[in-house]
Amino acid sequence: MSDTNDTTGNGQVVEDDPIAVRRAKREALIAAGRDPYGHAFAYSHHLADLAAQYEGLEDGASTSDEVKVAGRIMAKRDQGKLAFLELRDSSGDMQLFCRINALGEDAFAELKDLDVGDWIGVRGTMMRTKRGQLSVAVDSFELLSKSLRPLPEKFHGLADKETRYRQRYVDLVMNPEVKSTFEKRFKIVAAIRRYMEDHGYYEVETPILHPILGGANARPFVTHHNALDKDFYLRIATELHLKRLIVGGFEKVFEIGRQFRNEGMDPYHNPEFTTMEFYQAFSDLEGMMELTQGVVQAAAMAACGTTQVEYQGQQVDLGGTWRRATMIELASEGAGEDVSFARTRDELVAILERNGGHAEDAWGKGKLIAEIFEAVAEEKLIQPTFVTEHPLEVSPLAKKKAGEPELTERFELFICGHEYANAFGELNDPIDQAERFRKQVEAKDLGDDEAMGYDDDYVRALEYGMPPAGGCGIGIDRLAMLLTDAPSIRDVLLFPHMRDETPAGGHPRVAAQAATAAAAPTASAETPAPIDFSKVVVEPLFEDEVDFDTFSKSDFRAVKVKECVAVPKSKKLLQFTLDDGTGVDRVILSGIHAYYEPEELAGRTLIAITNLPPRKMMGIESCGMLLSAIHEEPGEDGEPEERLNLLMVDDRIPAGAKLY
Repeated sequence: MSDTNDTTGNGQVVEDDPIAVRRAKREALIAAGRDPYGHAFAYSHHLADLAAQYEGLEDGASTSDEVKVAGRIMAKRDQGKLAFLELRDSSGDMQLFCRINALGEDAFAELKDLDVGDWIGVRGTMMRTKRGQLSVAVDSFELLSKSLRPLPEKFHGLADKETRYRQRYVDLVMNPEVKSTFEKRFKIVAAIRRYMEDHGYYEVETPILHPILGGANARPFVTHHNALDKDFYLRIATELHLKRLIVGGFEKVFEIGRQFRNEGMDPYHNPEFTTMEFYQAFSDLEGMMELTQGVVQAAAMAACGTTQVEYQGQQVDLGGTWRRATMIELASEGAGEDVSFARTRDELVAILERNGGHAEDAWGKGKLIAEIFEAVAEEKLIQPTFVTEHPLEVSPLAKKKAGEPELTERFELFICGHEYANAFGELNDPIDQAERFRKQVEAKDLGDDEAMGYDDDYVRALEYGMPPAGGCGIGIDRLAMLLTDAPSIRDVLLFPHMRDETPAGGHPRVAAQAATAAAAPTASAETPAPIDFSKVVVEPLFEDEVDFDTFSKSDFRAVKVKECVAVPKSKKLLQFTLDDGTGVDRVILSGIHAYYEPEELAGRTLIAITNLPPRKMMGIESCGMLLSAIHEEPGEDGEPEERLNLLMVDDRIPAGAKLY
């Protein structure tokens, strides 16, 4: 289908090209002196209001009540001298009853030439057909905007997830429940704002461009400020600026705004996301728990009308009193043995590895305890639970717990196995804060690109004195997911970021390489540029022989990727849900996130070994192994770097096909 050509070479319209036909209609209107894109139209009613107002109108009854309505044509049916159109506005749908006798022959012919998707304004009277359909009997109409692209076919709608996210405007037209999701999101944000204002909080705005990375541990986006000739970071948190305001004398402040973290995407994470952070002088974790619970309950009532909600098949009670438990208590409960600072580091490493985790050499006891909690307890926290007393090692901005300096005054709120809020008893000792910043700088120097910088101005602010305070951040996107029963964060973002569209038969990265080659002066448009393998290093071939019987026991199969997502809390692992031809989904985890994003692989046909014993990784059983080709090439610093290419085969190969 062409987006630009609406005629053949001899000027004849290509009748089977719907876009070409609609473009021809547009040109005909212009040639006749008609504007295909109309002007303002003063409608008198929304369709939902008319439906309520005339709910009691009897079948077959007509009125002389004149109305003016406007909307998009969603369906049309021609019955000779009658035509029926389905009109949709922002409030709902209604039938238009169109008669040649009322409109006249010329106008009726123009009406029949309208397309599904066109926007029109209508004048008419209210009636109900003999079959009981409330309708507007059309006396006149005007075209407000000509649609050049046909909407997706009505009965199948717009089902492809990637297309729905990429073309949200069409998704909203074809799937009314999507609009309902975002209406609920609007109500959630409005309810939060009202709740905070009712509790004496001032809403403020702080900078998005930060000269120093701070407020959280995350990889940032970097931009350049031309006037100052300096690189800035898009903020990863609003925390440090909001606490400067507490120093300055504001007692209660909050901000609802975007944060930016240059990290992976999965159903619960997006690099651009919305939070609400709030800080209160003279408060503590107890005050933050009360306010957090109140905010979530107010949002639930606004969006759902109840605190009893269902999320992905799980019943969640947001009312009542929420559970409070320490991280060590929950980690010990989940692991079935004592998890505490009393254990040796080696003992904690062993507990973590027994539960599917992996320990890094640089981790201390505090980080190991946090990792054990994530491995054995997080996903079991279905009902709202405040997890308190986090280790100092994973809480660089929280105040130490009195009498237990290895722990902090901190909680995270978990619901349905996911974090929804994070709160601190705020650190207000400038000497302690400066030392923690120095440790973050040391971590950054050792290669931790998520560590914070040293914010000298923030330390200076604390030196002027900040009163004891509580602070909390709530994830608005995740809260919207919970209260709209959305399985993915993209379902509650109007315009989620997407990779470039894959050209027909192509691959985004291949397309980008081809575009680069095409721009090169020496590149040939017909002959692909040769690939330079001169710097490639491959592993020597195995010299040891493997007998045929041993080799043949490996069952190599073609598998189709039904879904691919990043594994939460892992920077390396992707989780594949695969069709292996058996009719039962197969799950395989693969540590290739450094080379591929999940959305690149959905729908691909890969090769896997399917008869390996299950292996638990990050608490998930992986049943098999995907095959990749690995080699080395010199990196930017000249040192060898591993390159990996997942083996992908022709999509015409069916799932389950065996390799010989």
